[in-house]
Amino acid sequence: MDHGSAMRRLYLILALALFAGKAEAQPAAGPPAVGVVRAERQQITQTDEFIGRIQSIGRVALVARVTAFLEKRLFVEGSEVKQGDLLYQLEQPPFQAQVDNNKANVAQLQAQHTFAEQQLARSQYLIKTPAGQQQTVDQNVSNERSLAAQVASAKAQLDIAEINLGYTEIRAPIDGRISATEVTEGNVVSPTSGTLATLVSQDPMYVLFPVAARTGLELRDRYEAKGGFSAVVLKLRLPDGRIYGHEGKLDYVSPTVAANTDTITARGVFPNPFIPGMPQSGPAPRELFDGEFVTVLQEGVQPITVLAIPRAAVLADQQGDYVYIVDAQNKAQQRRIQLGQSTPSIAVVTSGLKEGELVISEGIQRARPGEVVSPGPATPPPQVAPRGASEPAESSSGGSETKQ
Repeated sequence: MDHGSAMRRLYLILALALFAGKAEAQPAAGPPAVGVVRAERQQITQTDEFIGRIQSIGRVALVARVTAFLEKRLFVEGSEVKQGDLLYQLEQPPFQAQVDNNKANVAQLQAQHTFAEQQLARSQYLIKTPAGQQQTVDQNVSNERSLAAQVASAKAQLDIAEINLGYTEIRAPIDGRISATEVTEGNVVSPTSGTLATLVSQDPMYVLFPVAARTGLELRDRYEAKGGFSAVVLKLRLPDGRIYGHEGKLDYVSPTVAANTDTITARGVFPNPFIPGMPQSGPAPRELFDGEFVTVLQEGVQPITVLAIPRAAVLADQQGDYVYIVDAQNKAQQRRIQLGQSTPSIAVVTSGLKEGELVISEGIQRARPGEVVSPGPATPPPQVAPRGASEPAESSSGGSETKQ
């Protein structure tokens, strides 16, 4: 063996000895540190989320009732109008002429009827004398009754003519917001011309939302004993994430289940007043729009007490949900649980946990069933100031959440 090989061997032996000494000097690793929280009962408000659509309570398609030229449009497209406002003016002279003609016809027949009544009265007087004849009386009765019928018919024709004259003024049947006109001045309109414009009411508004049949049964069982419709309040999350400033009430549930979707249609009513400080004649003076998609939040009026833990403490596998608890010997134990309504931050436990048990919510990946852990208080969640009560949450057609 040469001198170089001997030196390399010596260095290797020294390195191994030094590494072994350091390894012996390191203390044995202790149990893994985990953060725990205590399962406690909390007051929460049960909330269910659904996707809904705003719908106007009143919707009127304005159509012409007579055939005539459209002379004037008397509204601003997209504006709000009041019931009785004149919207369209149709050509009136032909209809006014028909009214005048029928009035003259009524007057003529009334004059003839008056003469017939006088003749009947004379013949009825003469029948009491030798000069009277029963045949004359009968003829005069027939003539009087015939003219009375003609007068009634002429008055009916006059009524029709006056109604048609009234149809030349198309007025707003309800308060609401009117669409753009489909027919402009100078065109001939008729009952077959189609819709001239659409008028939709603005305040209040409906919100319709589908509820899965199973969810509907659960909601019925939950609230029926507490007052039914009056036990829940509805809120809306607008498309931009804001919570609508007015609450609504549930007022209708469809009596049938849609065969193609297995859902029940529910309906709520919301006020839709003018936005403060917004010009009422502006293009969008109110918050809710007909046909708008929103998220419906159905909340219970009375809060309930539930056993709750952080949502981060819950794990899941093919067998279901479970958590790790820390027992009296500081050993981690797997515990199967059943969850109720939950949010991204809170899990409601309906079975599997007892109040006061310590649940691992931090460092779960370091816990092993039956192994000792080093428990400590979990880090409290950060306090986030609410953004106008519009904290975003997961939404679906039948989602649920709870609020503290």
